[in-house]
Parts: sequence; C-alpha cells; structure tokens
Amino acid sequence: MMDITNNPIDMVTSLLETHEHGSEGYKPLVDFEKWRVAILNYSPDLRPEHLTRMQRHNETDEVFVLLQGRCILFVGEGDETVTRFHAEELQTGRVYNVKQAVWHTHTLSPDAKVLVVENCDTTYDNSPFIPLTPKQHLDLINQTKSLWSWPKNP
Repeated sequence: MMDITNNPIDMVTSLLETHEHGSEGYKPLVDFEKWRVAILNYSPDLRPEHLTRMQRHNETDEVFVLLQGRCILFVGEGDETVTRFHAEELQTGRVYNVKQAVWHTHTLSPDAKVLVVENCDTTYDNSPFIPLTPKQHLDLINQTKSLWSWPKNP
C-alpha cells in the first residue's frame, strides 16, 4: 500500500526542500555538488541608468529563466573589451544560456523574478567586470527605452 499525501506539512524534509526569495537582488538558494540555483529579483541597481559595466563567468555558462515580470539580457561580443552588445528580451519560461566567458548584464522590471543556474563555485574571483563606455551605456539605456518604452512601462 502506498501512502500519498498532498499536505506540505506532512512532507519529510529529507525528501524535499523548498526555498524562496522575496527580497531585492540575487540570492543563491541551492548549492549541490557542482551547480547552484539562485533567484534574481529586481533591485534599483539593475535599472538601466545604473548599468555601467558587464560581467562574465570564466568557468561556467549561466542559465536564466524568466519566471515573472520582464527582463532584458544584454550580451557583449569581444574578449578584453566589449566591442558590441545585443539586447534580448527574455520570454517567460524559456531557457537562456549565456556561454562561458561571454560579457553580460541585465535589467529587470520591478515585478521580475529570474531563475539563475550556474556553477556553485562562481565568485567574483572568476567573474570579472568590465566598464561600459559612455556611448555603450547610453546605447543600453536607449535599447531598454526602445523595448520597454522606459521609464513609463519598465
């Protein structure tokens, strides 16, 4: 005979963990062996006027899945400098994989929630930042305005 319960209170925590993140910004929720699952929520520093640099991860790809709201993922071409970047508006439930060592940043709407999957040893030590030029920063703002009619409807 199989015992089935739909009551989460009865769930044995050794079988299933649950996590959530309701505050602003990024928070790792699960680290297991070589991978990490995190949630990225809106924070004011992710508004386009504050995005003055891009980051890359030298030892891992990074996966983004938009759960709710809106997110634009900016990915940059180039190795030691960002020579050109592209804006991709994420679609809910679709998986976006930023390849290892690709420059990237993102802007989120205030109601956004993004699932992030990466290596669990991803740190600032293996994830350098590079500043955007003033022209690149302005282009990023303008691309956001074009896609979202910013700031009216972020």
